[in-house]
Amino acid sequence: MDAALALPLLVGLIAVALLFDFLNGLHDAANSIATIVSTRVLRPHYAVAWAAFFNMIAFLFFGLHVAQTVGTGIVDASIVDARVIFGALSGAIAWNVITWALGIPSSSSHALVGGLVGAGTSKAGLGAIVWSGLGQTTAAIVLSPLVGMLLALLLVLVVSWLFVRATPFAVDRSFRWLQFVSASLYSLGHGGNDAQKTMGIIAVLLFSQGRLEGGFHVPLWVVLSCQAAMAMGTLLGGWRIVHTMGSKITRLTPVQGFCAETGGAITLFMATHLGIPVSTTHTITGAIVGVGAARRASAVRWGVASNIVVAWIVTLPAAAAIAALAYFVAGLFG
Repeated sequence: MDAALALPLLVGLIAVALLFDFLNGLHDAANSIATIVSTRVLRPHYAVAWAAFFNMIAFLFFGLHVAQTVGTGIVDASIVDARVIFGALSGAIAWNVITWALGIPSSSSHALVGGLVGAGTSKAGLGAIVWSGLGQTTAAIVLSPLVGMLLALLLVLVVSWLFVRATPFAVDRSFRWLQFVSASLYSLGHGGNDAQKTMGIIAVLLFSQGRLEGGFHVPLWVVLSCQAAMAMGTLLGGWRIVHTMGSKITRLTPVQGFCAETGGAITLFMATHLGIPVSTTHTITGAIVGVGAARRASAVRWGVASNIVVAWIVTLPAAAAIAALAYFVAGLFG
């Protein structure tokens, strides 16, 4: 490919990556406002603006460990080229659109990982996979909702003990305000973990084209553009998924909303620090199930929760299959 074609193709693929980031915000960021909306602490259009702001500034609080994992720790960076990135993004975006249209809170994160695996193995076989990084990510499919659930359950128990002598009205009033804090923390966690996945994709694309000096790293302009794209997606909202997350799984009070968001935020902060790309959808769903189960097991609509789990299991292979198809189709034109 000559240089005259390389630059327009590079710019086009970066634009597609930012489109994925925007759709990630549209698809996933509803998770960070689901509880604050369902408890009627904040109206939806104010809640999305609140979440978008904290999505945007998340890069100020976290390192770029997740971007490093996505860029070099899922498939071998040496086999990545424009066609692999196109296939990976096509698989992730297509699966995001399908699940968004159906109102299913699947994982944009694992759709992207599945896309990378599908396109990478289409080019170089199973040897392209970095098994340690992929193993961490797939383990997080189970662990992130489990940790979120346990933390939220623990928080419910602690809060119940601390406020045992308070009146229900006083508790409700206090936690309606505290939910602003928990929603902010969760939105920071979402922006810190999810936006970095697109940063990793763009950085490894630039690296494969020889446009990064000094080895693999994430330039500041990539960081800012990814955070802005996610924030814009959040700003436009994702109301179908808000409804599923905030009311179909279990009905929440402000106390429960605070515990779910805080438990989810702590989980995301830990994962981002460790450089593990986890799903914000998995995490907040687990936390919501945890606070519902703390009340009583029948408060959780397990049928809805089980349907979501099925969507999680399907996401990796479905996105990988679409990505492999897109990789081969792209080869017909190049």
